[in-house]
Amino acid sequence: MSKKKLPPLGLIEGFFGPLWSWEERRSVAQILAAHGYAFYHYAPKGDALLREKWQTPYATAEVAALRQFADFARGAGLRFGVGLSPFGAQHGFDASARAAMRAKLAQLDEAGIDTLAILFDDMDGAIADLAQRQAEIIDFVTQHSRARDFYSCPSYYSDDAVLDRVFGARPAEYLEDFGRLIHDDIAIYWTGEEVCSRAISAGHIADVTRRLGRAPAIWDNWPVNDGARMRNHLHLRGFAGRDPAIAGAIHSHAVNPCLQPILSCIAAITLPRLYAEGAGYRYMAAFLAAAEAVCGVQLADMLHADLLRLEDGGLMRIDDAARAKLSARYKAVDHAAAREVVRWLAGDYAKDADAVQTQ
Repeated sequence: MSKKKLPPLGLIEGFFGPLWSWEERRSVAQILAAHGYAFYHYAPKGDALLREKWQTPYATAEVAALRQFADFARGAGLRFGVGLSPFGAQHGFDASARAAMRAKLAQLDEAGIDTLAILFDDMDGAIADLAQRQAEIIDFVTQHSRARDFYSCPSYYSDDAVLDRVFGARPAEYLEDFGRLIHDDIAIYWTGEEVCSRAISAGHIADVTRRLGRAPAIWDNWPVNDGARMRNHLHLRGFAGRDPAIAGAIHSHAVNPCLQPILSCIAAITLPRLYAEGAGYRYMAAFLAAAEAVCGVQLADMLHADLLRLEDGGLMRIDDAARAKLSARYKAVDHAAAREVVRWLAGDYAKDADAVQTQ
């Protein structure tokens, strides 16, 4: 593998669906840190105290759990951040909301976060002065948080028309205004030409950089599988369609994982290989190497043999007899990734699929 410079790589736990356990997060953090990842952003849609109920304080034990994981992540070599989605604040950031924000920021300071991301994704956005309102919230947050660096995600975080259909038509020049109004030091997340982009090209990054006035931070919706359709498939293959030439033209590159934490790591650790190998990168070879690194040779061979069923065909094309046979095979392997396959076959990851409106 060549020694080309990689952009800062991270994981943003930003999916809808069942929450991972702290033990699962520790396992993922260890795996990714060992393969060149630099940061971990905790922002699951299932943590309502970071989203719809953000004004409600965390319990003392929850702050302690965040702190323990922050310490663990730093010990593994990862900067730890939290993503806060202040639902409703763009409609009126009044004195009550500001007091609640100060209180929540104090709790996140107590948790010892390195990075704070203010996320406006997946909420109503058809407000004429939306960018101005969001910039005021971001400015308030940066003045009252002890985090060392900041990210944000605009409400329209892709050129994908699905965002306008679901959340209302984006205001004219919204992205340009958003980039102009917030401080240059704040990284801005962007998913690409689509919410789940098939490709991310150098030409697209150049265009977005022009509009934002800064290099975007990529929020990559692969291998995420949290939508009603996607949950029927395990996303295992290596990254493809990402131009290695964007490495020096982006702020950072974060992966949004799938619902299965350990299986997520297979695709995730092919990303540094894509950047490092450049034109020599082969996504299936990268998948095989990553699967062996995460799961061991036996289980990697099983996943490879079953890839057409697990990823391409999905649950809807596996009849009861085949499902029982697959489940028995994977139950015989004592590994967390094999147990995730068994849970997927049993339909255990179906919760909250209807919450995803953009897939």
